[in-house]
Amino acid sequence: MSETNYKSLFTNGLWSNNVAMCQMLALCPLLAVTSTATNGLGMGLATMFVMVSSNLITSVLRMIITPQVRIPVFIVLIASMVTMVDLFLNAFMHELYKVLGLFIPLIVTNCAILGRVEAFASKEPVLPAIVDGIAMGLGFLLVLVIVGAFREVIGSGTLFAHASLLLGPSFGWMEITVIPNYSGVLLLILPPGGFMALGFVLTLKRLIDRWAENRPTKETPVEDQKLSEGAA
Repeated sequence: MSETNYKSLFTNGLWSNNVAMCQMLALCPLLAVTSTATNGLGMGLATMFVMVSSNLITSVLRMIITPQVRIPVFIVLIASMVTMVDLFLNAFMHELYKVLGLFIPLIVTNCAILGRVEAFASKEPVLPAIVDGIAMGLGFLLVLVIVGAFREVIGSGTLFAHASLLLGPSFGWMEITVIPNYSGVLLLILPPGGFMALGFVLTLKRLIDRWAENRPTKETPVEDQKLSEGAA
């Protein structure tokens, strides 16, 4: 696979085929756990690990797994990776484990992970499968953090609150008080705030896409574009 195709994988995962903003998948954990950016970061890292490891193992075993049993095998592989994440968080990040709760095991039901395993990793070599998992996982992680940050800043005036408690002492530098002495907007912290924040992010993406489509290119000078618009 050429370098151009690797670039395309990252572009698709981060923007043009983003799990949450384009495919509209995994919205349940996105809306449920993003009351803070810290929760979104933890959930995003866990999902990204499962996605990358599942893609890796599926690609390695793609010549062995028969088409008749591929879906059950993929589900077992994903469930195994989720179990590892669940045990790891319970052992080393117990506070984050308690916050994320049931949504860690529910990663198994994430259609985005099974979809990438079935549509891409089962047909591609190891390196492209890993890159695809990283790109898709990173794109989902960024949306989780952005939505969580939006809700947290407007809802309580902080950013990455309790990062040292949930993720470990080494993450203490991330804790920021954005607006001192701020009472906050409770609605953004509550479940309806998740829908509002996601709507804001989706709207922003649509506006950026529309701007990118309409901006003049090197092949179309600004003067020519104005003339064509006037003729229209």
